[in-house]
Amino acid sequence: MALDTRELVDPVFFSRLDSIELRARSIVEGFMHGLHRSPYVGFSVEFSSHREYVPGDDLRHVNWKLYARQKRLYVKEYNAETNLNLYILLDISNSMECASNGRSKLHYGSALAAALAHLALKQQDAVGITLFADSVVAHLPPRAKSHQLDEILRIIASTKARPVSDAGRALHQAAELARHRGMVVVISDLFDDLTRVMDGFDHLRYMNHEVLLFHVFDPYERDLPLEGNIRFRDLETGEELTTHAEGIRESYLEAIGQWRDEIERECRNRSVDRIELTTDERLDQALLDYLVRRAKSF
Repeated sequence: MALDTRELVDPVFFSRLDSIELRARSIVEGFMHGLHRSPYVGFSVEFSSHREYVPGDDLRHVNWKLYARQKRLYVKEYNAETNLNLYILLDISNSMECASNGRSKLHYGSALAAALAHLALKQQDAVGITLFADSVVAHLPPRAKSHQLDEILRIIASTKARPVSDAGRALHQAAELARHRGMVVVISDLFDDLTRVMDGFDHLRYMNHEVLLFHVFDPYERDLPLEGNIRFRDLETGEELTTHAEGIRESYLEAIGQWRDEIERECRNRSVDRIELTTDERLDQALLDYLVRRAKSF
């Protein structure tokens, strides 16, 4: 990849994220006390129910008012707040190397992964990363340790891109690695067979993960702002095609618009958030805008 990890960490941007929370919409599993409600019953935060006292229960949690009325001992139970398991899935296939404006989709996506990892760790949540192309290429399980971001950056910088993509296969493999219920963030251009990709999303949703898709484009791919004779080269197959930009623009924009609409529709059918980004957008503002919108939806 030849990425300089120093380019992926923006202290100013990270400091702006410190005022934002990445919260799960559904109940998550975990054990640390953080921002997310756990299905496990403990003694903290929000009242859940009563149960009869058994020897060994902490007397601090006895409901004495209820005892005064019923002459039976009951203890209060609470829903514990706990950490989120955040799984970041980053596409490192060659199509992510497209860089018409000097910044590749891979670099943009890697910076996004770093920002999300920082945000999760700031919340004392566990975060891990999986790099994929035609299969899972590298995997770091979620941890909440202090140097986890350094480990994530090291894996991103040291793993070579793969020439072809098989996102459907890779997502199934990633689902088997994401054993604990949490949030899965997929960062990809999704240039692959859509049916197979959605099968992979179905696998993740079946395992009760909340799934977010950051759908990354190069502006040339989405808008085709070109003129004259243009030679296109497929970054994964090497196949080349020379054509006249003005002659194909209308049909190209129609086709890619239909493809984007289909992905959006399939994601909505699965309750998957799809966030479309182009590499000429300011990443900090785009991510902050999404997180603010997301927070307002709770």
